[in-house]
Amino acid sequence: MRVKMIVAYDGTNYSGWQVQPNGITIEQKLNEALTALLKEEIKVTGASRTDAGVHSLGNVCIFDTTTRMPAEKISYAVNQRLPEDIVVQDSCEVDESFHPRFSKSRKTYEYRILNRRFRMPTRRLDTYFYHHALDVEKMQDAAQYLVGEHDFKSFCAANAQSQTSIRTIYTCTVTREHDIITIRVQGNGFLYNMVRIIAGTLIKVGCGEWKPEDMKAILAACDRSAAGPTAPAHGLTMIGLDYE
Repeated sequence: MRVKMIVAYDGTNYSGWQVQPNGITIEQKLNEALTALLKEEIKVTGASRTDAGVHSLGNVCIFDTTTRMPAEKISYAVNQRLPEDIVVQDSCEVDESFHPRFSKSRKTYEYRILNRRFRMPTRRLDTYFYHHALDVEKMQDAAQYLVGEHDFKSFCAANAQSQTSIRTIYTCTVTREHDIITIRVQGNGFLYNMVRIIAGTLIKVGCGEWKPEDMKAILAACDRSAAGPTAPAHGLTMIGLDYE
């Protein structure tokens, strides 16, 4: 049977999602725990290959197994074998044709900025500290230029290997609650480092270096050097995926 799992994790201690020769990853830990539990070699396939330091509340992965354990019980059993910073939130049986990367979905990410005079130690792992005042209204105005179908080549890391840089953003909002500014983006897919580059670009607008309407020219340039810096990984959290 094919099992789908929803996985939450704190990415601080990991070299990202994808198995790598020189670092511990989320995928590796899941493979090891499931292989030990089910007594057969398991290799999961994830929906989003999050970078080192990036967090998730709901990444999706699948694996095939011959086990007789009910799919919905696997989450409870595998959590006993996982480290405390990785927790499977749900497991269920899905159709053999379901694939987390190629099935149509809406992905949601949040980038959080701690915007205050001094650091707050309890938020050091899941927010990016930025001490200069940021204008959230201008950031929100700028974010609206990203909504719709565009070529996001300017917002893609130079070494990315995607076949096309055209993506659709359904919503992009910037809100503030106390000291936390949240950039929330929902789209049909994201290029390598795209959300972090969007965050870095919106920060440039928020601090007054760029105007909101500059976003039009940045998009049109289709050139990575036109956009802002790539914001640090630890401010980014994958919220989840909604499949059609």
